[in-house]
Amino acid sequence: MSSVVSDEVPPAPAVSDSRTLRRAIKDLRDGLADSELWLHLGWQDIKQRYRRSVLGPLWITIATGVTAVAMGLLYGELFGMDIKVFLPYVALGFIFWNFIQSSILDGAEIFSKNEGLIKQLPAPVSVHVYRVVWRQLIIFAHNVVIIVVIFLIFPPPLNWTVLLVIPAISLYVLNSLWVAIVFGILSTRFRDIGQLLTTVVQLVFFMTPIIWTTQSLGKTTGETSSRLKIVELNPMFHYLEIARGPLLGQSVEFYHWAIVLGCTAFGWLMAMVVMRNYRARVAYWV
Repeated sequence: MSSVVSDEVPPAPAVSDSRTLRRAIKDLRDGLADSELWLHLGWQDIKQRYRRSVLGPLWITIATGVTAVAMGLLYGELFGMDIKVFLPYVALGFIFWNFIQSSILDGAEIFSKNEGLIKQLPAPVSVHVYRVVWRQLIIFAHNVVIIVVIFLIFPPPLNWTVLLVIPAISLYVLNSLWVAIVFGILSTRFRDIGQLLTTVVQLVFFMTPIIWTTQSLGKTTGETSSRLKIVELNPMFHYLEIARGPLLGQSVEFYHWAIVLGCTAFGWLMAMVVMRNYRARVAYWV
């Protein structure tokens, strides 16, 4: 029997595109489109946390309100501040800081704490990212009640600049998304990142003007100016300024917005790199 040798070249093996920017963007789009799922999961997280509780999610408002008022009264007395000005300042600082802090810490654990759901539910990785951000928005909505009550008691000199809080909150959401992507995915591989973030966030809290003001840094103009430059090295200071300033009737310098926009752009650049390279490995790492 004569053997027939084929001159045809075998087709090249298919190359997986799981580690491409296109697949990373598709994951973000598909996850956003699956809003019914992450809206339900985020709300269930809140209900589960306060299950069998009489007041339920109202404990969010009570805990934040009591802490803000207690800290405002205490440090206002220590620093000799006008309570009508200082208490709204501290309350707003706590509310916005809680959003930032929870976004970082909860975002770092979003994948490792949902191992079973990730392995059993065929859904885009970004679904869990949107879930944790949606949960933070629900908590923030509960804390808005505190802002309303304090402003009824101590009305600030509001003007049209109060509308700037809308783009500020939008930037908070954008930053929460990239934080959950970067720290959430990397924490599934290196579990020490979560513990490190807890320590760093606690340290940054005391370095950020939340329970103290920049005016209390020095008694003379020169001292205040030099110490303020050190405070401005902390990005959290700028994040708080763009949201708290408009609600207190203060004008916010453009450089605060520029720094936040720069951090947002850099953060999303890191997020796309992490999504591109490690998104497909999350199910194996959790």
